Amino acid sequence: MEQGASSNLGARLAAGEEGAINECYSALGPMVLGYLRRFVSRDEAEDVLQRVFYEVWRNRDRYDPARSLEAWVLGIARKRAIDQLRRRRSNVVPLEELRDIAGDDGRELAERYARATEVRAALELLPAEQREVLTLAYFGDLTQVQVAERLGVPLGTVKARTFRGLRRLAGILGAAG
Repeated sequence: MEQGASSNLGARLAAGEEGAINECYSALGPMVLGYLRRFVSRDEAEDVLQRVFYEVWRNRDRYDPARSLEAWVLGIARKRAIDQLRRRRSNVVPLEELRDIAGDDGRELAERYARATEVRAALELLPAEQREVLTLAYFGDLTQVQVAERLGVPLGTVKARTFRGLRRLAGILGAAG
């Protein structure tokens, strides 16, 4: 974009003229997208590009038409790209921290989650009293004595329900594969 055309567009943008933001986007969008791609992926760059031009329109009264429109827009783009990188960084967990939990390739953790889903589904197939005892003992981390107290039933009843529930659960899970 030539300097004269840029300053004219910048003045129209600063004045809030209708259609100026569309022209600004058409004229500067490809350049800003290329600039953003140096910092973030293409998909992220397109999202950031939209935020940049939204901010250009929202803050148009802060733009000084005597200065370069391209430099002002690229300054905003740089700030938004940095914001995007900071957001992304907070979601990243170092691989070394996960190795102990997930094994070398993550399959172990995935298998553990799949197995947990199977167990929860199998628990739903148990009679309510057996499911309740097993849930309190294994997920609630209570002893059988504590389960008996919580439910207000004799300890022998809790032991019998636990035994029957585990046996039935093993049968369900064994049949499921």
